[in-house]
Amino acid sequence: MSSRICVVGLRGIPAVIGGVETHCEELLPRVCALAPDLKVEVLGRRGFIAPGGYDFRRVWVRALPAPANRSTEAIVSTFVALLYARTRARVVHIHAIGPALLAPMARALGMRVIVTHHGADYDRSKWGPFAKFILRAGERMGLSFADEIIAVAPSLASELKRKFPRSADHIRYIPNGAPTLEEGSSGGDVLEQFGLAPKGYILAVGRLVPEKGFDYLIRAFRRSGTGRQLVIVGSDIHQSAYSKRLLGGASPVVRFIGNQPRPVLRRLYEQTDLFVLPSMHEGLPISALEAASCGAPMLLSNIGANKDLGLPDRNYFPAGDERSLAECLERPGEHYAYDADGVKSRFDWDSIALRTAEVYRTVAAAA
Repeated sequence: MSSRICVVGLRGIPAVIGGVETHCEELLPRVCALAPDLKVEVLGRRGFIAPGGYDFRRVWVRALPAPANRSTEAIVSTFVALLYARTRARVVHIHAIGPALLAPMARALGMRVIVTHHGADYDRSKWGPFAKFILRAGERMGLSFADEIIAVAPSLASELKRKFPRSADHIRYIPNGAPTLEEGSSGGDVLEQFGLAPKGYILAVGRLVPEKGFDYLIRAFRRSGTGRQLVIVGSDIHQSAYSKRLLGGASPVVRFIGNQPRPVLRRLYEQTDLFVLPSMHEGLPISALEAASCGAPMLLSNIGANKDLGLPDRNYFPAGDERSLAECLERPGEHYAYDADGVKSRFDWDSIALRTAEVYRTVAAAA
């Protein structure tokens, strides 16, 4: 007998910008392939995915109404998704602590609840005091009302067990994985497209939001005097004042090339001299895992989530320290080599999918 799980809290899959969306795109098709007794349905948001419903690698995806507003998009779309899910499934999987504010509603509707905590979003500087209050409340509701809680980083799992001791027995560490990006055009074609030289550029990948630290990365890059170019892949859906300031600083040596498809990303990772992630906040960084899957040398800020990747000390610098980052950028990329195969083996998506499937079965059996 099959069990149906409705997944909510994300914009949708596939090819939708966002860490949660990338996580689900990698994870859920593997769950369905490795555990055919489970039927997974993603309830996404209109405006980000195709209207109606469609199959994506055995995962059914449906677009539901959602407001086009950064502040209310997640919570309103999750509310709508839960009303829809109550007639579809006995188990709902809520992603991220904002949508987890509605975990009590899901329980009141008769559903069992799984929450994946992707990181302390209230630490992100883009949110004001009220939004941070709501996110903290979402974390508290998720941890209090969920049957099982998944934390994507070991440091996050430990912190949650400390903060919510009554829920400690239901908190599991199941990480993000290192994806295998598809092959596409040859590396030479991609570099020619953007006017780049092999091993002649430093690469950063992520949304153009304050917590990614691209502003001080750019200052550190210019301060370093390195002869390489800086290439930043990513965008900001909401076109904030911050992202507009960043884009206004573009130059022949500081390049913004927007969002790129996975085959292009793969070649950019493979050909870069150094991948840099200067973030001030992460869950478990998918862009760093992508870089590892391609064997790119890496330099990361020393926040807990980045340290959870387990790289050598030389691959980290003090988060927010522009001077230290500039000094690190003066070294060649080969200085930041590490055991990429070891990272890939520790963060294998298939084993992550099997562990997630077991959580689904455990909660479904109690439904």
